[in-house]
Amino acid sequence: MKIELDNNIKQNIFFQLVFWPALFLFAIVRDYGDYEPSEFMDVVIYNFCHWIFQIFSANFIYYILFRRFFDQKKYIRFSVCLLFSLYIISVINRIFIVYAAEPFFINLPQDSFTSIFTDINYLLAHYTFPIISSTFIFISIMFFVRYKDEKQQTMRLLKEKTELELQSLKSQLNPHFLFNTLNNIYSLSLSNSEKTSESISRLSDILDYILYKGQKRWVPISDELTIIDDYIALESLRYNERLKVSRNIELNFSNTIPPLLYLTLVENAFKHGAGKTAYEVQIKIEVKTNREFSFFRIENTCETPRHKDNKGIGIQNIERQLRHHYHDNFSFLISQENNTFIVEINTPAAYD
Repeated sequence: MKIELDNNIKQNIFFQLVFWPALFLFAIVRDYGDYEPSEFMDVVIYNFCHWIFQIFSANFIYYILFRRFFDQKKYIRFSVCLLFSLYIISVINRIFIVYAAEPFFINLPQDSFTSIFTDINYLLAHYTFPIISSTFIFISIMFFVRYKDEKQQTMRLLKEKTELELQSLKSQLNPHFLFNTLNNIYSLSLSNSEKTSESISRLSDILDYILYKGQKRWVPISDELTIIDDYIALESLRYNERLKVSRNIELNFSNTIPPLLYLTLVENAFKHGAGKTAYEVQIKIEVKTNREFSFFRIENTCETPRHKDNKGIGIQNIERQLRHHYHDNFSFLISQENNTFIVEINTPAAYD
């Protein structure tokens, strides 16, 4: 936050260092051909005196009146303070020119204070309107810059919020899998199984994938399928002979997907399929890629029919991730045929 504040201050200072000299030079160039060379220097001095008060008034109106009253929707108080401020600044500007500036370069009778305060038409024409015009330009640009900054900040905060939500979704995928896998390895270690070291190695690969590649935006589908093979191998230790897994893989193109997308559905199939039945369980995985899209289908037998509208946490997380990454450019279908639960995902070959 402090860095953003410093950047905004630097941006505002830089803008004013460019804007006000440019405005002053514009006024000089505009008046250059209207006066004799002997009179032109007087015009430059007058413009400089007006210019100083234009800078002050524009900053006062924007940073004090607008921020304190207009932004707080205190419009009546803002209008009263604005009119009063314009009058006071115009009067002070005229007093400064008459009593502080003119004696050094011109010999003219000085206006009385009464005349300065009461000659409203002269104040409006020669002091208030120039202040209003320069202030209007200044505040218009400042509002545009502020709107742009606020929009960028809103987009940045929205992106950070979305990323945090996505990280939260990913964190919900891991505990269930890790808990079951560690239990499996623990059981193998108690029986001194030769598969213990192999299981630890596979779990290490999966953890490495989740911790490192799982934080990326996109991963090759082939990498995801490799981890799925490790996951199935670990789960096969738990279910032994009653688990039947078949795969139909056709990777014609090296397409990419968000990490853990397919793995979550495989885990979901084990959780609601093999994990909830004592009979033989079949899981079928189909993956196809071509130049335009990536297709993933998984089906698992389940002892108790699941209502397709009853989406568990895993399915909800997948749908939210798909919407985060692809917006509306994907299809996500859930169906059920007798005791077979089916999920299909169709995503673009590459998307950003």
